[in-house]
Amino acid sequence: MIKQKQQSTLQLNQKTERFSSVGFIFAAIGSSVGLGNMWKFPYITGENGGAAFFLLFVVCLIVIGLPVLLAELAIGRSGRGSAATAFVRAGGGRAWKGAGLLQVLAPFLILTFYIVVTGWTLHYALWAFNGNLFKSSDFAYQFSTFTSGYLPIVWQFISIVITGGVVILGVAKGIEKFNKILIPGLVALLVILMVRAVTLPNANKGVSFFLNPDFSQLSAESALVALGHAFFSLSLGMGILLTYGSYVRKEQSLGTATLAIAAGDLVYAFIAGLIIFPTTFSFGIAPDQGPSLVFVALPAAFSAMPFGAMFGGLFFILLAFAALTSAVSVLEVPVSYVMERFSWSRPKSVIAVCAIIFVLGVPSALSFGAVPGFVIGGKSVFDWVDFITSNVMLPVGGLAVIVFAGYRWKRAAEATGLQAGWFKLWLFMIRYIAPVLMVLVLLHTTGILSFE
Repeated sequence: MIKQKQQSTLQLNQKTERFSSVGFIFAAIGSSVGLGNMWKFPYITGENGGAAFFLLFVVCLIVIGLPVLLAELAIGRSGRGSAATAFVRAGGGRAWKGAGLLQVLAPFLILTFYIVVTGWTLHYALWAFNGNLFKSSDFAYQFSTFTSGYLPIVWQFISIVITGGVVILGVAKGIEKFNKILIPGLVALLVILMVRAVTLPNANKGVSFFLNPDFSQLSAESALVALGHAFFSLSLGMGILLTYGSYVRKEQSLGTATLAIAAGDLVYAFIAGLIIFPTTFSFGIAPDQGPSLVFVALPAAFSAMPFGAMFGGLFFILLAFAALTSAVSVLEVPVSYVMERFSWSRPKSVIAVCAIIFVLGVPSALSFGAVPGFVIGGKSVFDWVDFITSNVMLPVGGLAVIVFAGYRWKRAAEATGLQAGWFKLWLFMIRYIAPVLMVLVLLHTTGILSFE
């Protein structure tokens, strides 16, 4: 009897955890403005021609991002549970339980390597501020030496402790307050770095590359890349918005929230471009250097500018802020599931999940040469986990949301809260446009479809 009362109390507490209206917007924006827009977006934009690709990304964000974003929030609020039970509680039946579990497993696995990269950003922020980053001009060697050692495990631990410390405080006192502090701080850093970047010598070349479109640079491959990034940049298909939706108050307008979240994501990407491209062009750095752009090429640029250590430190703090806000959102998904599934308290759930994520993340942290044997089939453990989750599990999860919302969900009109005309447009997009585009994303990310 006592155990049943304890379980009922825990379930009631979980169901009654709520964001404030403004806090929800901050938290949802925090989930989307992660490393993807500050790290991946600049280099894929550089690889695909600049401004024309950015405009294509905006179109894809509107066409596929907005409808699926609204669907996830509405399903989450309708289900009022973890991502694992969102589809079932929203009226999908037990057949949809597997789709929900997938959206818990994917973010859990993602965090095992994402927290490693978050640790890199924290290390680089400290490294830049104390000047050690700029003692040598061979930044590729420095990055390789750091990632191939054991120090990343220390920073991985620090990152998971910070992330868990926020989530353990709960939805309102932890996640909401954390994002209310970090998001304004992130915006301030963005503006400071943008002003510094656009006032550098020859920065106009980078601004032109990013803002003056040359559509001859686009290709079918560019369209697929833009489509995939529009989906991933909003954290779709990974249970975050299903989980956050369950904490949204009934009076919150999901349509307005959807627009605000997408706008925040877009503005962040836009300002990131106005930081990266003027900086790289000013110092003669090619903008298409792939993932090494942030950790190798940009430190070279900072080392050559006045007060470079300070601006380099601010840049990597910006990266760390972005990484941590996303990590907090990702962690809440498996924590919410564990609380619901085992009727554990939030502190117990957070500690257990964080401990497992840390242990499973160690092979990813050691994938860059610290320990031989972490390469399987030509890919490191880090690369395999990234590929399976980002390229397979997330698109499949997104497709499940689309199919459920478009063809199975009977309460969609009521749950979305859209007026009749807007609902018809949303339903048309979800039923006939989004599935086709989502299948294209899945075929492209898995390598089945490519135009290169």
